[in-house]
Amino acid sequence: MVRHSSRIELKQSAYKNNINFIRKKIGPEPILSSVVKANAYGHGIETFVPMAERCGIRHFSVASSFEAEEVLKVCRPDSTIMIMGILYEEDIAWALEHKIEFYVYNYEGVKKALEVAKQESKIARLHVEVETGANRTGMTEAEFKKTLTLLKRHQGYLSFKGLCTHFGGAESLSNQFKIDAQHKRYKAFLKECKTKKIMPKIRHIACSAAALMMKDTVYDMVRIGVVQYGFWPSPDTYYHHLSSINKTSDASLKRIISWKTNVMDVRRVPQGDFIGYGTAYQATQPMKIAVLPLGYSNGYPRALSNRGQVLISGKKAPIVGLINMNLFMVDITHIPDVSIGDEVVLIGRQKNNVINVSSFTNTTQLLNNEMLSRLPAAIPRKVVR
Repeated sequence: MVRHSSRIELKQSAYKNNINFIRKKIGPEPILSSVVKANAYGHGIETFVPMAERCGIRHFSVASSFEAEEVLKVCRPDSTIMIMGILYEEDIAWALEHKIEFYVYNYEGVKKALEVAKQESKIARLHVEVETGANRTGMTEAEFKKTLTLLKRHQGYLSFKGLCTHFGGAESLSNQFKIDAQHKRYKAFLKECKTKKIMPKIRHIACSAAALMMKDTVYDMVRIGVVQYGFWPSPDTYYHHLSSINKTSDASLKRIISWKTNVMDVRRVPQGDFIGYGTAYQATQPMKIAVLPLGYSNGYPRALSNRGQVLISGKKAPIVGLINMNLFMVDITHIPDVSIGDEVVLIGRQKNNVINVSSFTNTTQLLNNEMLSRLPAAIPRKVVR
């Protein structure tokens, strides 16, 4: 099989560690729904889902029917898939056929689900999302009352799987007043369910940050995104954790992703010569550089030109010149005996040194999630112990 210019490795033991950490925080009862939208935050649905299942995960949240199909191809028959975002009308019958659960965030969506369920003689498994103050997606009070009536009247076709909402900014303590108001509104919707005598099977509102910082938001299920991949949702969540364990630092979460490539060529550059396109970098002394076979088309941010670093032989090698579409150069003048084919670590550990995703995000102003989710699906992923 021909080789790609880079590769991603996912560490099974690190993932197991993260799931154990989350369980310790939220307890054994709530369902853990692994959020695998954006190609599992760049980790790769195809590789990541079976890896998560090996740690006991049986619920996966995605943003579209396309992603749901990606999960369906690789998951166990007893795993549940939930679509939190767009489900086109023409895909509803497919979702019902495969027992895929999905959000409904307006009354029209419920009516359409009922229509298709009747046509197909199948049950639509619905998670009703309610508007509590993020003003993205979610039902108003008036729509919700009509929805409950419909759910109650058509229980043969509509299964009220969940009542949910999405917090707008739970990762920041400065938003606490807003999150509290959202939670209060959610409770009012729950109260309406009790009044109408039709209750959801699962109540869920907590994302990673809320689950870690606000115990009262942990109901029957939590939707864990970035934290399962080994990243704190924000500095606030990390400091909140430190204060809860009375420590000044802690490495409870382990990154599961490593990104690697190999040296494509080694070259000597005379003093005064320019490296790469234009005049972005000029050698101030005789230099030795390594050419690497990837660039911004492979998800390596161009903003790291003349700023980023990679690891070669366990030492940091700074990027010199502009990052091209599929090549960039690093300074290896200080690293002896570098050869063509040597392993290069773009993200991850090599010997005693490490390149974190934050090395990218602090320099480029990308969010961790944004950086990771931009890693192309074409890069091969494999699980390592």
